[in-house]
Amino acid sequence: MDFAQKHYRTVFYINFMDEPEMKRAFSGSLSVDQITMRLTAAKPSVSLIPHESCIVLDELQECPKARMALKSFAMDGRYDILCTGSLLGIQGYRPQNETEEEQKADIPVGYEDIVTMYPMDFEEFLWANGQNETAIQQIEQSYRNESVVEEFWHRHFKSLLLQYIVVGGMPEVVQTFVAQHNIGQVLRIQRRIVQDYRSDMLKYAPQELKPIITESFDSIPIQLSRENKKFMYSAIRTGARSKNYRPAIQWMEDAGIIQRCRNLQITELPLDGNTLDDCFKVYMTDTGLFVSLLEDGTQADILSGNLLGYKGAIYENLLGDILGKMGRKLYYFHKDGGLEIDFILRYKGKCTILECKARSGHTKSTRTILNNPEHYNVHQAIKLGDYNVGRNGNLLTLPLYMAFLLKEN
Repeated sequence: MDFAQKHYRTVFYINFMDEPEMKRAFSGSLSVDQITMRLTAAKPSVSLIPHESCIVLDELQECPKARMALKSFAMDGRYDILCTGSLLGIQGYRPQNETEEEQKADIPVGYEDIVTMYPMDFEEFLWANGQNETAIQQIEQSYRNESVVEEFWHRHFKSLLLQYIVVGGMPEVVQTFVAQHNIGQVLRIQRRIVQDYRSDMLKYAPQELKPIITESFDSIPIQLSRENKKFMYSAIRTGARSKNYRPAIQWMEDAGIIQRCRNLQITELPLDGNTLDDCFKVYMTDTGLFVSLLEDGTQADILSGNLLGYKGAIYENLLGDILGKMGRKLYYFHKDGGLEIDFILRYKGKCTILECKARSGHTKSTRTILNNPEHYNVHQAIKLGDYNVGRNGNLLTLPLYMAFLLKEN
């Protein structure tokens, strides 16, 4: 809306969730003239001016015929259309109680550009909290030069990262935190958003998937609390099988609620071609929402630097959050012989180990792999944790708050 109001003479806004009667404007003929006639009849106070107006369709998933009409608008060219909504990139998941006409609505392939919107990442969280470019450049320079961060900035950004772990990046949550710094209010909003997720599961998921999606979602904290965080269907319920629950995991991933981190058969580029089909971990897309699923008091522990038994789960979910919001797919490496690496990524053109250690944790698996490059095809590793910048041969150590700088593929 901010963009539309700045760049167009008039903006015609419809929220199909709040104004379901506006769906009638897209019933029947989908010619642009017919649609604009119905729209302006419904809201005569808003003008539609060819080449100077933008139509914003919010909660588009509630009106499949409006999405189908995008082809007509694209071919006509007189009006620009901006659409937002949940699950827009998912084919096959449709609202309940569709009319026969809505059921026949097709997705306008080739006539829409889909942009995936993520919750705010750590860098955007820094901006929202008033951190100017000069402050961020301090750590960027240390990262590029592999030089120690000054103690003041080191403590400063460690504190901000702990806040990010608790708050996460949902815009309403961040806005509330910046305005009030009231963690109780932050938690209430986060849990309301989680409840909205549950409502979406019940509203948009196919009927046969609804109970198993909610069961799978509720198992996430249990899955991540385990030493071996590979997703176990038996942790959802005794006797649960992959073939029954796999569609539920896929639905949550498609909906942007979770992201999967897939195990690799071999540590070799290209990573996507070397994954094991049904061996993966699951992380919440937003670390703040994950923490909100844990028991009350967890937020106070985190802000004081005490992550207790959940520290491995929280730090791993944090890294999944940061890497996922870069648009990266997530991979890890685990062998039954004992080797286990938290994350594997392409970094500066090479297959790279990314380990997350809360403090000075051992890196036995990392050393084993680096000492056998002819077998594992890995020549460099990055260890993130509660320490400053340093290098020991092909192992680069970085403070955890620098993870958002690992953007180079």
